[in-house]
Amino acid sequence: MFPHQLSDSRAFAIAQALLDGFNRHYRLFRETTAQAKRRFEQADWHGQQHAQAQRIAFYDQRVDEAVQRLRGEFDIERVSMDTLHQAKLHYIGLLTNHHQPELAETFFNSVTAKLLHRSYFRNDFIFVRPAVSTEYIEDDEPAALPTYRAYYPTKDRLHDTCKRIVTNFQLARAFEDLDRDVAHVVDAMLAELGGFRPRANFQIQVLSSLFYRNKGAYLVGKIINGFNETPLALPILHSESGNEADDDSGNDSGNDNGNDSGRLIIDAALFGEDALLMIFSYARAYFMVDMEIPSAYVQFLSGLMPRKPRAELYSAIGLQKHGKNLFYRDLLAHQRHSSDQFRIAPGIKGMVMLVFDLPSFPYVFKIIKDFYPPQKDTTREQIKRKYLLVKQHDRVGRMADTLEYSNVAFPRHRFEEELIAELKHFCPSLLEEDGQNGNDVLVIKHLYIERRMIPLNIYLQEAAPQGVAHAVVDYGNAIKDLVAANIFPGDMLWKNFGVTRHGKVVFYDYDEIEYLTDCNFRKVPTPRNEEEEMSGEVWYTVGPRDVFPETFAPFLLGNAAVREVFMAHHADLLDASFWQGHKQRILAGHVHDVFPYEPAKRFRTQPDNFA
Repeated sequence: MFPHQLSDSRAFAIAQALLDGFNRHYRLFRETTAQAKRRFEQADWHGQQHAQAQRIAFYDQRVDEAVQRLRGEFDIERVSMDTLHQAKLHYIGLLTNHHQPELAETFFNSVTAKLLHRSYFRNDFIFVRPAVSTEYIEDDEPAALPTYRAYYPTKDRLHDTCKRIVTNFQLARAFEDLDRDVAHVVDAMLAELGGFRPRANFQIQVLSSLFYRNKGAYLVGKIINGFNETPLALPILHSESGNEADDDSGNDSGNDNGNDSGRLIIDAALFGEDALLMIFSYARAYFMVDMEIPSAYVQFLSGLMPRKPRAELYSAIGLQKHGKNLFYRDLLAHQRHSSDQFRIAPGIKGMVMLVFDLPSFPYVFKIIKDFYPPQKDTTREQIKRKYLLVKQHDRVGRMADTLEYSNVAFPRHRFEEELIAELKHFCPSLLEEDGQNGNDVLVIKHLYIERRMIPLNIYLQEAAPQGVAHAVVDYGNAIKDLVAANIFPGDMLWKNFGVTRHGKVVFYDYDEIEYLTDCNFRKVPTPRNEEEEMSGEVWYTVGPRDVFPETFAPFLLGNAAVREVFMAHHADLLDASFWQGHKQRILAGHVHDVFPYEPAKRFRTQPDNFA
């Protein structure tokens, strides 16, 4: 129970120190995010990717700084629980007129969790529930830049209005032919709307900041026509008519750092929730978007994509720590309103990870085992580094994002006994059984959580021939997308890939992942004599990072139907020269980007941007 009065002067100072730490974090977060516009204008692709990866580490750095300050200035471990109660109340008061209160609450939780035992993880000491509303922050105290702009086009002014929407972003690089591109946008818009039939309240609303990721900038908004709302996204790219174009040999003919890049183009006009769900997919890198009031952006985006959890929307715009916080609240709420049990996840069991799920919840829980078979020469720390690599890398729509948690408490009675036995056998160092208020609790000290997908090996067994063919083609496309992004999956077996609800093949087993440029792709040497040719053992030398693509076939193509489709579309994946060529392009500085929409949606063909 909270104290009746705020009597300890240290409590306010502690609250202010915590808010200072968060404010510093968000200021630095916004600074690097705002610079995404300049990097895009200058075609500084390597700088953009570096900033995207670096920004992920900002949060933990600021949390550690706040912890050290509290320990140094307040000897925080010796502060009484009553003072900590008061500090939280003061903190709530400080957030009354704050523009990012939900993020500040999450920051408070992160710092406090490093200082208190988990038995204090309740609403008295942390924000189990939000205490400050994010509704109407912008209306209550308008920011310097409104969250979105509204435009009211007439039939005669539709072209001019759409052009003004684009030019209002004041991009410093000129467009190749903006009138041409806007004409394409207007034609696509009229086709989507079935012609220009404005009803009362016809308007176009556009978020005030562009969404930057890798080599693209996305204009995001919606068309309102009476009671109908149509989500809209316009990807803006650099044209490849300049030095970025590739010749047929696969060698770069110019400088990918952008000093001589082409002018800007609007590449496509994308409409509808499904199109935006692909752009904001959990299998893609986080956007950089400059926001004074993030909750207002998420509210707008949620209206465009009502099926997408707000936790994923926060993560998609780079606020993944708050996304984690929201996800955990969703998990707790789901457990309160469900009665099924956690079980060992269907599919082939992994050698490195133990995977379980809750049938009624669309996610899987992955725990690193304490020991592995001899063929898996790895350690827990190496596996954690692989998962961090994926978090920081461009996931190109082909690697699932993961949420990493420590000390997660589950109700033990919700676990099947078979799962309990597996956990105790394979992961005893990560388990702790506890009782709280008479309830048995199972604490897992470290785990990852991912979106659940249908394992590709199971999908291939159950799908109709047409579905099998589509999945095999997209499996090859997934590998090629990863290759273009400088990723070698390592273990390419079907079981390590999944099929999403959109039918897209995504990689999700990261314990053997490597940068493509760290691998040595070789052809199997020609046998020098009959003994070598007939040998059942590998008779040639193999280095620790040597890869022989032609040896993939026996493990992947045992099914005749699968082999026929694979060889018709992706036989080059069995050729070392394919991998060597991409490795050389990346080493030469080429930055490839796989855009989240079909080539058929584009206003012109620029095949380098698609795998």
